[in-house]
Amino acid sequence: MINKDPKIPGGKIKEEKRYFDTDLLETVESVFDRATISTILQLIRAKCIKNLKGVVSSGKEARVYWGIDYEDKDVAVKIYYTLTSEFKKSIWKYLAGDPRYEEYRGMSWKKLIYMWTSKEYNNLSRMYRAEVRVPKPICKRNNVLVMEFIGSNGVRAPLLKEAYDEGILDKNSLERIYEEVIEQLKKIVLGARLVHADLSEYNIMIYNDKPYIIDVSQALPIDHPNAIEFLKRDIDNISYFFREAGLKITDPEDLLRELLG
Repeated sequence: MINKDPKIPGGKIKEEKRYFDTDLLETVESVFDRATISTILQLIRAKCIKNLKGVVSSGKEARVYWGIDYEDKDVAVKIYYTLTSEFKKSIWKYLAGDPRYEEYRGMSWKKLIYMWTSKEYNNLSRMYRAEVRVPKPICKRNNVLVMEFIGSNGVRAPLLKEAYDEGILDKNSLERIYEEVIEQLKKIVLGARLVHADLSEYNIMIYNDKPYIIDVSQALPIDHPNAIEFLKRDIDNISYFFREAGLKITDPEDLLRELLG
């Protein structure tokens, strides 16, 4: 808990700093800009989250933090970086041709990241409504997305790749999970009418012996010009992983035809 003078020159970060522990506050302030800190505090005041704890995972474009909501439940708080444009070019291959987001072409990097955050929230919502096993979206503002925490007590569930490498899954479990992953893939395409576009053993979590699909910011509509190309890649990635694990799998071409039929 931090008690500081609420009168901080030039900013809006007041006594709400008590919602961060000292080490975390220093980490957040060193990585994210003042606007991001303000966004987090707005979400706290809006009672979307009660406090923010440690880092759960960190990537090139975002960090995920363990948060607590006002019912004292764990939530995942995904914060996209606004201080770097490292993956700016890669974004457009998922946006070009998607009428939902064409209007953002030529906008500032920060606005683009705000849109990207909204895109993940919207994709999660669409998949969740189609009963795809994804983290339940809770709220979002600017570059911060709050969603269901897949794990317990601040420890995230392992990725499929991690669970396999660590020997958590035996062959019977793998066979069942493969069937469930294919079922989730069908719900994404046929129910939500989306293509994940980056599906692999690194974007699937295993929790309570069930696969959860994560990281859906790049997902795009099935009628997107590049949808079939991305869908084929998703199928190939999943097929390769389970085939290398020693499973007998559905022929990727047959699965693609089924999904497009």
